[in-house]
Amino acid sequence: MRTWLAVLGLFFVCSSLRAQAQAQDRETRVRNDREAFRDSQDWIYNDLDAARRSATEAGKPLLVVFRCVPCVACQKFDDEVARRDPIIRDLLEHFVCVRIVQANAIDLSHFQHDFDLSFAVYLIHPDLTIYGRFGTRSERPESEDISLKGLRKAMEAALRMHREDRAVRASLAGKQVRPARFKVPTDYPSLSGKYGAALNYEGQVTKSCIHCHQVREAERLVYRTAGQPLPDEVLYPYPDPAVLGLKLDPNGMATVERVRDGSIAGRAGLKVGDEIATLAGQPLISIADVQWVLQNTPRSARVPAQVRRDGKTLDLTLDLPAGWRRGDISWRATTWDLRRMGLGGLRLADLTDEQRAGVKRPGDAMALKVEHVGEYGEHAVAKRAGFRKGDLIVSFDGKAGRMSESDLLGYVLQQKKPGDEVSVTVLRDGGETTLRFALR
Repeated sequence: MRTWLAVLGLFFVCSSLRAQAQAQDRETRVRNDREAFRDSQDWIYNDLDAARRSATEAGKPLLVVFRCVPCVACQKFDDEVARRDPIIRDLLEHFVCVRIVQANAIDLSHFQHDFDLSFAVYLIHPDLTIYGRFGTRSERPESEDISLKGLRKAMEAALRMHREDRAVRASLAGKQVRPARFKVPTDYPSLSGKYGAALNYEGQVTKSCIHCHQVREAERLVYRTAGQPLPDEVLYPYPDPAVLGLKLDPNGMATVERVRDGSIAGRAGLKVGDEIATLAGQPLISIADVQWVLQNTPRSARVPAQVRRDGKTLDLTLDLPAGWRRGDISWRATTWDLRRMGLGGLRLADLTDEQRAGVKRPGDAMALKVEHVGEYGEHAVAKRAGFRKGDLIVSFDGKAGRMSESDLLGYVLQQKKPGDEVSVTVLRDGGETTLRFALR
């Protein structure tokens, strides 16, 4: 009875939080989140060590949620998981559930995922052996990337692995974390000395919190401040399967929903309805698992895939050419800092073919519309150089061929250094204007 009362209480609190989300400031969201879970018997809050002890005693696996509370992305999905939606409620009883709402003290030698996510799940053994990850985002709506049905299937798979732990351990080796540059985020030079290990609920709690995206930004700054090009795996992290020509069903683990003709996946022989059971030898329980494999795949590689189709198991190979991972990164929160470094604080959009016809720009020419001009600090470099919202960039540092914003960021951050000056030609009021600014 007490558990059900806690569930009902959490349901109403989460529903209320979601309804008020737009009206709340970031401070209020963080404080209300702690209040919502203060007396929960279902979730251990911000205490991984306590959760591990409990899981060890109970012989259960852990379900660890990393949630960036100030970010409203995935708010609805987070609420559904937190209040133990009926789709997953019965399975949650077989896990010890812990909620981590700060990145300050994340142990990067145990937890590595796409830090542009505001909601990420680890399904793990109490000794922190990873069974699988869950959570993905893209430029698509949230409902096209994640679902409770998909989470349920990942949880079911993790529970099977836990029951068969000794038998499956060897297959999980590739899922474990890679050597980390720093132990915790506060060890990064750009974050060191600015944050403590815990949130300051007695003061300005949001300002005391390292948000997940800051970890990715800190990693990039290590390269940028050293004047080194950003490697593909740092600039284009955790590639969306779309770079392979795949759209995976969010209600499945790694079930093919669409395959683009002529794509890497298409040439490998993948078809709609295929269930990708393993990739690079790793058992897959989610789209996030696919992205983990891709994140740790070299710039060019042959990646084996085991596929279930019509009751049969097929062995296929994905041939990844150089530059395969360079997809769209414009949706990522961390791209704002890339824009500061490489675009002077501009946000750009490639004109569609229809829009190009209206301004008489050929399909193979650069046509990047300035949709936003940063107003403050280093994000205002372009503004001080004279850029305006609505300008159409037709040449950037001598490059005049068609490029997306992501393509242009790749060029600048891999081939130019901080302090380099770039010359940019824009169309404005029917004429051409040349502007210049120095990269950060």
